Amino acid sequence: MQACVQRTSSHGAQVSIQVSIMQEGIVPNDSVSGSTAGSTAGSTAAPTARRARLRRPLASQKIALPDLTSLISHDSHEPIGKQIFRALRQAIFAGQLVPGTPLSEKEVSDMFQVSRQPVRETFIKLVEAGVLQVLPQRGTFVKKISPRQVREGRFIREAIETAVARKAAVAITDSQLDDLAANLREQKSASKVNDTGAFLTLDEQFHMMIAQSIDCVAAWDTIQDIKAQMDRVRYLSLPDVSPLDLLIKQHARIVSALKAHDPDGAEDAMRAHLREILVSLHPIAERNPDWFEPDEPERVALGS
Repeated sequence: MQACVQRTSSHGAQVSIQVSIMQEGIVPNDSVSGSTAGSTAGSTAAPTARRARLRRPLASQKIALPDLTSLISHDSHEPIGKQIFRALRQAIFAGQLVPGTPLSEKEVSDMFQVSRQPVRETFIKLVEAGVLQVLPQRGTFVKKISPRQVREGRFIREAIETAVARKAAVAITDSQLDDLAANLREQKSASKVNDTGAFLTLDEQFHMMIAQSIDCVAAWDTIQDIKAQMDRVRYLSLPDVSPLDLLIKQHARIVSALKAHDPDGAEDAMRAHLREILVSLHPIAERNPDWFEPDEPERVALGS
């Protein structure tokens, strides 16, 4: 059975995509905002999107692709491919593109009004990041979350970021500490109005600033490459499983250790913070079973 649903984008163009009819229906989400900090409307809509459920595909239907055109700028000096990658990755993380959603080069390139080449390159990168999968003779789909990949990514991130925190405790400047303190104040403001979208943006900036304080760009680039699955769980976990106030207290402990120029304290605080996801992963997977692949426990536990 074929059906078509169209949407008018901000540029006046109508966009539609081919998707599978799910056995009890697919729950699309158009309401979750992108990565813009401070968007209260987007953050309050996010929990609904995160609890969407998928079922087995039976036939095919067309459903509107979320309008992501506001997330890129053709006038920017930043390469268009990099902007498209960030826009699609953010849409996947925020639940606008749920597991099982099909994507095609043509429809994405039509939406962004670009050639297929940058879209093809973006798809390849997202497959490498583990958030898209290519099924032969079927197409490209948003992949379910792998609990094992979450744990493996967290394990590698801990090794890098605890070393970064230890080095930062020695090298960080007063100006950089002031910037971290300002970021913490903004996190508290976002928490007061329950703006999870703004909080997650500030959380990203917080960790990036610590990496920048030791002037090691490669460290943050590596973390970005391995934490895709972790980020998807982070969006699902807030604020019910991982309360914002708890995460802010963990951030404050890291800043206190950095301010005291205490390498051991900074390393311990960062390790404890990054292990929080091990606490939230199981209950999140239980609440959203259709978002997760079956678990494959490691022979050696990576969280101890």
